[in-house]
Amino acid sequence: MSENQPFRIAVLISGGGTNLQAIIDAVAAGDIPGRIERVICNRPGAGGLTRAEHAGIDTEVLDHRAYADRERYDAVLAERLEAIRPDLVVLAGFMRILTDGFVTRFMGRLINIHPSLLPAYRGLHTHQRAIDAGETRHGCSVHYVIPELDAGPVIAQAAVPIHPGDTAERLQDRVQAMEHRLYPEVVRWIAEGRVVLRSGRVWLDDEPLAAPPCLEPEAAS
Repeated sequence: MSENQPFRIAVLISGGGTNLQAIIDAVAAGDIPGRIERVICNRPGAGGLTRAEHAGIDTEVLDHRAYADRERYDAVLAERLEAIRPDLVVLAGFMRILTDGFVTRFMGRLINIHPSLLPAYRGLHTHQRAIDAGETRHGCSVHYVIPELDAGPVIAQAAVPIHPGDTAERLQDRVQAMEHRLYPEVVRWIAEGRVVLRSGRVWLDDEPLAAPPCLEPEAAS
């Protein structure tokens, strides 16, 4: 990125795109000093494509079912991304496990949001698992992507309380509301150059993070 060129963002989605919408809104409001160059989706007809189109953002459907295997799909996806020269690739509900080769190619400019307070509850069904374990606190984490699933360095988190009698659906709604606040904020930090990945560690404002900052439960309840 040069001084005369805006920070370039690519977003990968699979579904409705609510986190995409939060980032679109933050860019439109001037809160993120950058531009979403393209939204790429692996599922035709996903609602997030409509959100992007309404915002005047270029979209592309790259249907994974048209490719023989994960490696071939990821190779084409990487080529499409490199053509737009993104400074940051944002996974916003992109429901595919990326190959090691793809992740390595974009290491340091590839981030994801996961619905748990990592390193707790990697993988799927995090809300129900947290309830079943008797947790009183849950949330979401934005992290750099590395080849190991949901194990990349965490940039920031947001927490919500788990209430007595909570269902996974109610808990998911509260976590998602925090995702929509947290993800644009982290994208802004990266676009401003405040956050970088160096030697496998997250640096914020030229200092290595001892622990990721967290929006606490009282701000989310």
